[in-house]
Amino acid sequence: MIDLEDLRKRPEAYAEAARKKGLNVDVKGFLKLDELRRELLRLVEDMRAKKNSVSKRVPGMKAIEKQEAIAEMKKLDTELAEKEQELQHTEDAWGEMQLQLPTIPLPTVPVGKDPSANCETHRWGEPPQFRFEPKDHVALGTALDIIDIPRGVKVAGARSYFLKGDGARLHLAILRLTLDHLLQKRWTLLSPPVMAESQFLMGSGFFPGAEEQTYALGVVRRIGDPIESDTLYLIGTSEISLMGYHAEETLDVAELPKRYCGLSLCFRREAGTYGKDTHGLYRIHQFEKIEQVVLCEADQEKALALFEEIRGNAEEVLQALKLPYRVVDICTGEMGRGKVYMQDIETWMPSRKSYGETHSCSYLGDFQTRRLGIRYKDHDGAKKFAHSLNNTCIASPRILISLLEICQNEDGSITIPEVLKPYMGGQELITSR
Repeated sequence: MIDLEDLRKRPEAYAEAARKKGLNVDVKGFLKLDELRRELLRLVEDMRAKKNSVSKRVPGMKAIEKQEAIAEMKKLDTELAEKEQELQHTEDAWGEMQLQLPTIPLPTVPVGKDPSANCETHRWGEPPQFRFEPKDHVALGTALDIIDIPRGVKVAGARSYFLKGDGARLHLAILRLTLDHLLQKRWTLLSPPVMAESQFLMGSGFFPGAEEQTYALGVVRRIGDPIESDTLYLIGTSEISLMGYHAEETLDVAELPKRYCGLSLCFRREAGTYGKDTHGLYRIHQFEKIEQVVLCEADQEKALALFEEIRGNAEEVLQALKLPYRVVDICTGEMGRGKVYMQDIETWMPSRKSYGETHSCSYLGDFQTRRLGIRYKDHDGAKKFAHSLNNTCIASPRILISLLEICQNEDGSITIPEVLKPYMGGQELITSR
């Protein structure tokens, strides 16, 4: 949700933002609807005031005057009911259309329709050169008996898996390494709900837009009966729950910035991606993620400094794991409705012979906090909407694609990165047994 006062002052900027982001939003049409709503609101308020004024004077009126006043009030009641209904319909349309309005991206954001317009900013590390024919993570995991996709599919359908033995231990080791890294920096750890009501998916900006990617919880009363939908949804990222944590609250500026990291299971339907990146652990329905969420002052300079901080946290974990990666600026057509600035971290995946997206970092200004009602009192006592940022510090098992493939040996074993050995009981290799 955006600042409507700003929209009214410079509608062309928002129309241009919608064009650059590839959004079908009629800004002029919204402004006409906005003006109609305000006119109807004024009219309804005037009619209500007139009705109240007449009703207060009726008891002191004489008989004939009272009859005329009562007749006038009945007519006014009818007209008021009609205008209130018209106002309600207008406000419903106004509210729905408002949710479609985009934020304005930073001037530095590359303009484009698809990932081909993304711009690389920097790289770290060199992709490995193997003296043997490397295997992909599925072949490695199957041979070592640490990944079992067929049995995962048997239990939960396509894009499901089991991590087994040292595979599950490696997955947990990466999560624990990342948590320790953030906790040493005094981040606040939250273990959030993995179910959320629709208002929080809307508040965090996922609705409208991501409905087809989201699992809605349903209830079957008896076998054979239709599924009755609940109001709860499985989260695709703990960003949803963490942003809801302070919904409808007013913080003090002295509390900011709030630095939260959420560890949670995440669920995504991956609708519309059939045949695309479906091999192995890249696009799956269930995974675990450590998400960083920040609330800060409404100061773009301070927010962008925090953006560098949270992306840097993720980079430091990758560097500790010695996994080569690159950072790219995401173009306007790929960044989404609410984002002001967005970068992805792509980690090298030998089987793909390219970098694959493993992390995402976003700055949303006050887009989410306006929807969720998250404010703070500044030093002068004035209430302002906070700004929000988020970043994937690690997501597993996708990161296992890079780790297993990069750390493989000619005999099919996996060398455990030095930084993970303490979390693996000092173990140095994963081997077949």
